[in-house]
Amino acid sequence: MLKLENLSKTYAKGGVKAVDGLNLEVKNGEIFGFLGPNGAGKSTTIKMITGVLQPDEGTIVLNGVDIKKDAYVFKHNFGYVPDNHATYEKLTGMEYINFMGSMYDVPKDVLKRRAEEFIEKFSLGHAINDQIKSYSHGMKQKIVVIGALLHNPKLWILDEPLTGLDPQSAFELKQLMREHADAGNIVFFSSHVIDVVEKVCDRIGIIKNGKLIAVGTVDELKQQSESLEEFFLNVTAE
Repeated sequence: MLKLENLSKTYAKGGVKAVDGLNLEVKNGEIFGFLGPNGAGKSTTIKMITGVLQPDEGTIVLNGVDIKKDAYVFKHNFGYVPDNHATYEKLTGMEYINFMGSMYDVPKDVLKRRAEEFIEKFSLGHAINDQIKSYSHGMKQKIVVIGALLHNPKLWILDEPLTGLDPQSAFELKQLMREHADAGNIVFFSSHVIDVVEKVCDRIGIIKNGKLIAVGTVDELKQQSESLEEFFLNVTAE
């Protein structure tokens, strides 16, 4: 389980809380959709979960491990796909995969097997030995996804992961999300594409002005409006 308790973060420059007393529990085996308008606090929340930012208050616990008390173990148990597909562009795709595998202490035989599976799944074999700087946007996204999954993380965090992917790769990624959750792991999925969130997520949380204003299954939230999209627009309207 991922548990966020009384999580808050203020950026000194603005003096406004980007995340304000956020409480959330995400269960193992769940694909959890995290929605909100621009500036609502989605990215700040994700950066705190990944340890990029330190919260001003609150705790972040994954399967009993508190990120403040044991950051090493916590960080070895999640994989992160950022919205900017940040990677090391002077490495080849294969060098990047090997680097990520070593960072997460993946045994060589497991790394080889999982790398081969993902390279085939995402049709990257023709370019895996080319420098990443030569890759298209979609190819960079694919290699980042592979790097985040090599160690089979307990928590897989995806921030706008479908951007730039071709339809086949987007389909493969959504299948991977389902398979990963069904294996007892957590998929924490942030996106602006409400139709995709509605189709793939088990539960959804909506954040506005740093506060979590709605949490529930797709059906539970849709019961309050004609559609999930309409519900989202209603609750996030100024």
